[in-house]
Amino acid sequence: MKGEDLYSHAQVTWCPGCGNFGVRYALREALLELDRDGIPVENVVIVTGIGQHGKMFDFMNINGFYGLHGRTIPIAAGIHIANPDLRVICIAGDGDCYAEGLEHLVFGAKRNLDITVLVHDNRVYGLTTGQYTPTSPFRFRGRSTPDGSREHPFNPLELVLTSGATFIGRGYSRRQEQLKDLIREAVLHRGFSFIDILQICVTYNDMTEYYNSHIYDWDQDDLGDFEAACRKAREWDYDTEAPIGLGLMYRSGKETFEELCPVPEQLKPGERAALVRKIMDERR
Repeated sequence: MKGEDLYSHAQVTWCPGCGNFGVRYALREALLELDRDGIPVENVVIVTGIGQHGKMFDFMNINGFYGLHGRTIPIAAGIHIANPDLRVICIAGDGDCYAEGLEHLVFGAKRNLDITVLVHDNRVYGLTTGQYTPTSPFRFRGRSTPDGSREHPFNPLELVLTSGATFIGRGYSRRQEQLKDLIREAVLHRGFSFIDILQICVTYNDMTEYYNSHIYDWDQDDLGDFEAACRKAREWDYDTEAPIGLGLMYRSGKETFEELCPVPEQLKPGERAALVRKIMDERR
């Protein structure tokens, strides 16, 4: 399989310089590596929310489901429970996942669902032209806050860590090689894997210079240490001036929701397909 095989022929409508290009490239390269390692692309499904990130559904040539705003995680959970052979990747945005869908994020981590969640965190609503989100900087000026937001951003890494996620990382859209490795490891992880991707929005919230001057790579020596992960998560709280760590922050092993609540009678792929056809025929 070649890289271009994973890009669709749909016209890309992201702004030139948009961080989504970097995320799409990293995802493509991760899927190519997984395919070479025995996880075929046809066994991968992406579930997208609503936002500029959601256009990944249109721009990637891969199995997918275009979900509702904030609802990628419950859809992904249903897909994986119905067919555990699939690797399911949620592609969400900060406004999508941290606002409309926050409760699903918390309970997805708490239950340790065996899915991967990638959050394109540009810290602004890009599709609706510049409103503030839960991770927007304090005093952010946008369409809905012309005098500056009065809300401080919250810390998504600390939230998912305390909620029970077993794989947590932070990527950056301009560090595609590192992000590719993070995505690959997240998909291979058994349990709830979460990556907050600091993504550049060149039109409404361009933080390129700030990120470039603050980022560094976390050490990888204490990945199973919960207290060490707490310290890493709190080092930069998305609000105050501090170094910004990138890479894998935490990884641990724990029973997944699917292992604790297995499907009583697991159907074979052919049986599932026949049942779907039967249901579809009955609805005509």
